Amino acid sequence: MSNKIKTLSTLSIIIPAYNEEKTIAVILKKVAEVQLIGGFDKQIVVVNDCSKDNTIGSVEAFRSQNPDVHIKLVSHEVNKGKGAALHTGIREANGDYIIIQDADLEYDPNEFNLLLKPVIDGFADVVYGSRFMGGRPHRILFFWHSIGNKMLTSASNMLTNLNLTDMETCYKLFRADIVQGLRLKENRFGFEPEVTAKVSRVPDVRIYEVGISYYGRTYAEGKKINWKDGFRAIYCIMKYNIWSRR
Repeated sequence: MSNKIKTLSTLSIIIPAYNEEKTIAVILKKVAEVQLIGGFDKQIVVVNDCSKDNTIGSVEAFRSQNPDVHIKLVSHEVNKGKGAALHTGIREANGDYIIIQDADLEYDPNEFNLLLKPVIDGFADVVYGSRFMGGRPHRILFFWHSIGNKMLTSASNMLTNLNLTDMETCYKLFRADIVQGLRLKENRFGFEPEVTAKVSRVPDVRIYEVGISYYGRTYAEGKKINWKDGFRAIYCIMKYNIWSRR
C-alpha cells in the first residue's frame, strides 16, 4: 500500500527578513511563481525583524500588486535575531509542512520541490537541503567558511548520531506538528544546531537530505553571519545535545 500523500496540503514558507529591501520583492516573486508538486498550496509568512530600511514597504508594495498571493507579514518591534524571527514564523504558520527561505538570493525557491518529493512519496518527515551533495551549481566563496561548516556539521553529527552533510543549511523542511512541538530558544544563528539536536530526538522521526544549489553572498552584498556565530554554534551543539536536552 502506498504511503504517498493523497490529500491536498499546504506548505508554509517562513521568510525572516532584516534590512532586505533590495532583494525581498525578488524572492517573493520567485516564491509566488513556484509551482509546487503534489498539489501543495502555499502560505508565505514574512517576519520583519525590525529592519531599519524599507523592507516593510517593499513587502507591502508587492502584496498590494499581487493580491492573489497569500502573504502574512509580521513585524518585531525590536530587532531580536534570525532565530527569533523563525520562532515567530513557525508560530504563525498554518500549513501542514514548513520550510525556511532566506530573504536574500542565496537559495532558489524552485528547489522546494526537491525537498517536497521525499515527503510526498511518504518517506520523510523532515528534509534538509544540502549545499555539499549532488551536482547542482554552487558559488565559490569562502574557504574557511566551508571548513567551519563541515566541522560544525561533524560535531553535530557525533552528538545527534545523524549523518548530515550540511547542518547549517537554510533549507530545512519540517512536518509542521514536529517543529511546532519543539521548545526552541536560540534567537540568532544558534537556531540551526538547536533545531537539529531537538528534531533528532523526536521518536521515530524520518530525516532525509537532498542536494540543492547555492548562490552565496559576500559581506559586501549583505551576508550577516560571522565568526562569533560560529563559536555560538559550537556552544549550542554542546548545550542542546548534552547540557540542556529539553
